[in-house]
Amino acid sequence: MPSRFNDRLVILRFTIVIMGIGLLLHATGCMNVNDSDAPPVRSEAAIPNDANAPAFTFGIIYPISHPFYETVTERAEQAAAEAGGRLIVKAPDEASLEQQIRLLENMIRLKVDGIALSPINSQALAPYIDLAIESGIPVVCFESDAPSSRRLTYIGGDNAHAGAQMAQSLEGLLRESGMVLVESGLSTMSSHKQRLDGFLGYIRDNTDIQVVELKSHEGSDAHALAELEQMINNHPHFDAFVALDFISGSSSILAWKAMGLNRYALTFGMTPSIEEAIRNGQITLAVTQNEAVWGTQIVSTLLQAMQGEPVPDTFSTGESIIDLRKLSL
Repeated sequence: MPSRFNDRLVILRFTIVIMGIGLLLHATGCMNVNDSDAPPVRSEAAIPNDANAPAFTFGIIYPISHPFYETVTERAEQAAAEAGGRLIVKAPDEASLEQQIRLLENMIRLKVDGIALSPINSQALAPYIDLAIESGIPVVCFESDAPSSRRLTYIGGDNAHAGAQMAQSLEGLLRESGMVLVESGLSTMSSHKQRLDGFLGYIRDNTDIQVVELKSHEGSDAHALAELEQMINNHPHFDAFVALDFISGSSSILAWKAMGLNRYALTFGMTPSIEEAIRNGQITLAVTQNEAVWGTQIVSTLLQAMQGEPVPDTFSTGESIIDLRKLSL
């Protein structure tokens, strides 16, 4: 009897262990694992009967997280929602080629239906754009182009022409002569380089304006403000400041407020803070590339590409000059 009892006890204990393992595996299988960097996308195999599944998922990758892109996102989200789709919007916290590459690779892994990218470095990102194309994902560039890649189209303004427009506006303010401080953004970003080339080329060929100092902040707000303050200290008798990107422009607002400056300040891009600064006199004028239409055009173009329709090589959004007179109209 004791032997049979011991045998039954062993069998009972073994059964309990097996049942416990089974319950643990079942519980683990039911867990919902969330990847904050990789939100789920539509999958016909995973949710074949979900009537609420989005018709498509597009990804937008900015060069940096900044309020400048809020309107672009809002317009793109509205256009996507109206078409029955959704967006995944990503941006590095600070300007980082490596982070932008990882974000692009992740969207390729997620098999989104289309990607819009403003490349920090067009040459470095070209192979990854081509990889997305080879994976069957259409890619469009906006703000900055990557013409050496297989991207389908570029959405934005002519940055060299916009830089020349900025110089022409400055020429009218200074009457063809004066001392100017200039700050640009990312030295690797084609749009910033093209604006700078267009600006300097016009100043050199058409005016006697002297660019007394030129800096690039490389995507850092703190660096942009520190460089501007240093340039002002170095050249206290300057006549105008030119910001060739929105970060430099935002820094000039802070500097003008803190120092009580009464000098010309010109910038690129339009945000609520830039508009307020124009009204308050901290910013003289802004050259925009009609960024408000980028978001709608991104979604429209990617939908065309997803449906196999041809898209033009370039969609120009042109340039506009906004000053107090136009804001008052």
